[in-house]
Amino acid sequence: MRLAGRETGNMISWQAKAAKRSLGKLIPGPDVPIEQQRSNLERMAKLPRARTATAEELHLGGVRCLQLTPTRSLSERHLLYFHGGGYVLGSPESSANWVQWLAVRANATVTLVDYRLAPEHPYPAAIDDCVAAFTALQSLVDPESIVLAGDSAGGGAALATMCRMRDEGRPLPVASVLFSPWTDLTASGDSVKTRADADPMINPDWLAGFADHYRGDLPAMHDGVSPLFADLSGLPPTLIQVGDDEVLLDDSTRLADRMRAAGVDVELDVAPDLWHVYQAFAPMLPESREGLDKAAKFMQANSPRPPMAAQTA
Repeated sequence: MRLAGRETGNMISWQAKAAKRSLGKLIPGPDVPIEQQRSNLERMAKLPRARTATAEELHLGGVRCLQLTPTRSLSERHLLYFHGGGYVLGSPESSANWVQWLAVRANATVTLVDYRLAPEHPYPAAIDDCVAAFTALQSLVDPESIVLAGDSAGGGAALATMCRMRDEGRPLPVASVLFSPWTDLTASGDSVKTRADADPMINPDWLAGFADHYRGDLPAMHDGVSPLFADLSGLPPTLIQVGDDEVLLDDSTRLADRMRAAGVDVELDVAPDLWHVYQAFAPMLPESREGLDKAAKFMQANSPRPPMAAQTA
């Protein structure tokens, strides 16, 4: 159910209001070279961390990963995480600062996957890496303790990974959490236009360029590239969190509708007056921490069994 964020007025905290005003001034336009955009995003790695988890680099299925393990509580589940960045930007380090806050709340060990990026490595390279890491992790920890998650393009990658695993007859995660997932690279959702002026994070002009980098010679409608159009049956319980002010809002609302129609247990959490992947500002915003609290409770409710001791691959 979509919350009436645009009718309820400004319901966000003063911290969120200030952040919203600042974001548009900090994010470069789509004409900025990819290398500079990558460098700018990596600044996210400098945001404050929860300081309650250790970080270790490892490889799963030949794919570099960054693993975060809580230090003040037992690890009761395992979260495999795919970072955002339009399949062109980002790394485990650019997401680790705020994903660590989720790890602590959920009593989870988190493994962030450093999948290959476009345009150097177009589809299906990223999904191949995600599947390889997921398959390797399943041999190291209790498969019934694994939750799959991702933000933005990483949310789309998580969805595409689950569809690939299902089609190949491989075990699926016990649940998934998708933060503002980019699921439709055709940009056919109405919110791409109706939220263009409200979204301080994403310029709609970015979407076509990043989609072209990622899809290679395939049409954007391809169900591996745009998993919104895939067969969604048989997928695990899923939580979708999205801001009501983001251009990708309809990527989430339509996904929830299609998942329900396919018989999937799905929860849609639309945050009024908030933007794309607002959870990334957990060190600063109460709304971000509230979103992570909800995600952690969902993970705990759907992955109650503790994992076996993890080992590096």
